[in-house]
Order: sequence, then C-alpha cells, then structure tokens
Amino acid sequence: MRLGLTTEQREFGAATGRLLAEQSGADRWTRLAELGIPGLLVPEEHGGAGGDDVDLLAPIEAAGHAAAPEPLIETAVATGLLRGSALAETWLPRLAEGESLVTVAEPGASHAVGADRAALVLIERGGAWHAATEFATAERPSLDEERSLFTVSAQSTEQVAAAGSAEAVTALDRGTVLSAAYLLGVGRRMIELSVEHAGTRVQFGRPIGSYQAIKHQLADALVAVEFARPCVHQAAYALAHGSPTASRYASAAKSLAADAARLAARTALQVHGAIGYTVECELHRWLRRTWTFAAAWGDADHHRLRVAALLIDAAETGEVVRLP
Repeated sequence: MRLGLTTEQREFGAATGRLLAEQSGADRWTRLAELGIPGLLVPEEHGGAGGDDVDLLAPIEAAGHAAAPEPLIETAVATGLLRGSALAETWLPRLAEGESLVTVAEPGASHAVGADRAALVLIERGGAWHAATEFATAERPSLDEERSLFTVSAQSTEQVAAAGSAEAVTALDRGTVLSAAYLLGVGRRMIELSVEHAGTRVQFGRPIGSYQAIKHQLADALVAVEFARPCVHQAAYALAHGSPTASRYASAAKSLAADAARLAARTALQVHGAIGYTVECELHRWLRRTWTFAAAWGDADHHRLRVAALLIDAAETGEVVRLP
C-alpha cells in the first residue's frame, strides 16, 4: 500500500501554494478552477480530473499553509455527494469549470462557508443530505472573519444521499480527512513563522531561537505535525479505496492533526509573545484557522470517542483489529 504522495501530486500541491500566495481577491476561485482543484473529484465524463481523496491531500495542505479561506473542503464534500445523484449531469460540469460554486453546511449546523456566492448548497438533515438551489442567506458572526459564515434557509430541497447510506458516511469522513490535511498545512506554517521570529528576536544579547527551551518546544510541535501526516495519508487512501476501516482512520487522523495544530498554535504564541494575537502580526490568521478547523467536522475529543465506538463495534462482530 502506497501512503506517500507521487511526484506529480507534490508538484500540484506546490503549484497550488504558489497560486494562493500570489493571487488575491475574488478572482482567486477562478484561478483555482483553472488549476483544476474544484474539479479534482469530478469524473472525467463530466469534465473533471477523475481523481480521488489522495490527490486532494497536497492542494488542501497547501491551502492550509497559505491560510486560504476558500471553501475547498466544502466543495470537495459536495462533489462526492453529487456524483451518482440525479443532479450530477447538471452541476458537476459547472463545478469543474469553476462556473458555479457549490458548498455544504457542516453536519449539525445551519450555516455554510461561502453560501452567499454559492449556486447550490447541500444541507444535512437527520443524517440525509439534501440539495437546495433556491435559498436565502444571512451572515452570522464568525471567529474567523475571512471565512464568513451564512445561515441557509431553503424552502424546498432534493435529497441526494439517504441517512445511513454509504454516500452520507463517506461525506462525513471526507470532510474529516480533508480538514485534517488542512490543519497539517496550518501547523507547518505556524512552526515556520515561529522559527523565523525566533531567529530575529533578541533577548539578553542573543536570538531567542538559540535557547534550548525554545528549540525543544518547536521540535515537539514539528514532531506532532509530522507524526500526524502519515495517519492523514492513510485515512485518505482508505477513503479513496472504499476500505471498511475508512471511518476509523478518518477519525484517528483528525484527532491527531487537530492536537498537532493546537500544539503548534500554543508554541507559536509562546515564541511570539503577546504580539502573536494582534492583527499587525500575520500569525493571527493561522491561529484563527487552527481554532476553526480543529472544531470543524468534529473536534479531537469527538473523533477519539468515535474511534473507540468503532473499535468496540468491530470487536463485537469478531473483526480482527490491526494497528495502522
């Protein structure tokens, strides 16, 4: 089983990172569509790349590294739900071309990122997913101002995945795995910013990065992020290949990635000091992404409980549980 990324996938992630670093404003979604990211999961017959969740890892991590606010994860979840549905022929080509933005409201919530610009919103109700083309939106307060949240009110919807169906479960796991991948990029960037700051900030006549206490904290944060990465890759591989253990791996990956990103955030704040909270310091953008994405699609505690429940279910059915 191959868990590492291919050279092409790494190059695609690097290209995504350059685009996000160089491009800004409303045109960035169009440029992302030209690069092919919204259409990665769209089948080739609908104008997409026909890729899978492993192909999404590099660009999603690059988005986290750039603190990109675009609803890339939500669009990927929506794409997976639309494939095989009656709406596929109408919406997937438009999604792949970047003509229409499609998003989802996170399960258990009535709000969605980017709903004000979306032509189609998918909403989860009682475990089933429904699509709405006619809906009203109202902006609501958000911890992360760059990722604006909008309450979605729809009068009529069309079901695209039944409660308990494989498609509905996969949608939850896909959001979980991709948010974990995003957190890897966020954590890595906060460590880079902290290393840079520690090399220039001087205390007692020497850079603070020369002190062992700072080195150890940064090393611990880096180890946590790198330890979570193969688990995220394994979860994406399991999801892409329809493994029966995909849900277990997805939850394990999210709990590890969320813990790693939060450790990196705490370390970055300690290294930067109080200035890290201020808008004058760019670190605050990645701190906000950490807090929002660590909670999105289930926080670390939720997913640890989910792993435990899945393991208990496996034991009761006689499944031989092997460590990853």
